[in-house]
Amino acid sequence: MRKAVSTLHFAIFVLFGLSVHAADLPSTKPVPVLVELFTSEGCSSCPPADQLLQELDRTQPVAGAQIIVLSEHVDYWDSLGWKDPYSSHSLTERQSAYGDRFKLASVYTPQMIVDGEAEFTGGNEQEARENIMKAITQPAIPVEISSVTAQDREVKAHVEAGAGSGSVFIVVALNHAESQVLHGENGGHRLSHVAVVESMTKIGNLDHHKNFAKDVELKLPQAVDPSNLRIIAFVQKTGFNDSPGNVLGSALALPGR
Repeated sequence: MRKAVSTLHFAIFVLFGLSVHAADLPSTKPVPVLVELFTSEGCSSCPPADQLLQELDRTQPVAGAQIIVLSEHVDYWDSLGWKDPYSSHSLTERQSAYGDRFKLASVYTPQMIVDGEAEFTGGNEQEARENIMKAITQPAIPVEISSVTAQDREVKAHVEAGAGSGSVFIVVALNHAESQVLHGENGGHRLSHVAVVESMTKIGNLDHHKNFAKDVELKLPQAVDPSNLRIIAFVQKTGFNDSPGNVLGSALALPGR
């Protein structure tokens, strides 16, 4: 009987010791990784990539990563049977700048870019996972978004970032969007999208000697529902004419949540 009590005390001690040790371990936050998809509703190869982007956003399948997605609709398909209602020439220009950076013969859709460092065909899930896993091993600049409100056709937010070198951008994106495509390569199909970029605005540059902090106010188009928004901020190395380089840090906020 005495031996049984001694064994019980030992077991309790071991369990208590393990619980204290676990409590002392530092918690590790997922590393934000920005995944951009250049896409178009006029491109028959794009819907599978759109679906992959939604899956990455919904399931967050890479351990240690917070995958922050952007759906960037280009406009060079618009004259080929269907005008994508979410297309933007400024996003076409952003993709063209990436094309120069990666020394591509031409731009294409669907194209996925992870943290500004790797580009590949947008529907390739294996490459997406591999490049996201690689991205979380790189040094990152902390980025935070706070005090986010979206009402009366206006978004307000406070953006902070660590010291360093790079440009700071803020993005207003639609959480969810759908289209019934009537013509073109996807005619007759209903397409869905996540994190559709409505605007991407440079709000400043980092300073090597102090942290970045700025209050931001952005106007919303009249047709945009403020309850269907997400706000993304990111820091990116930039070159001549703000040509995009590596993404150094990013953050996501949902107004009202």
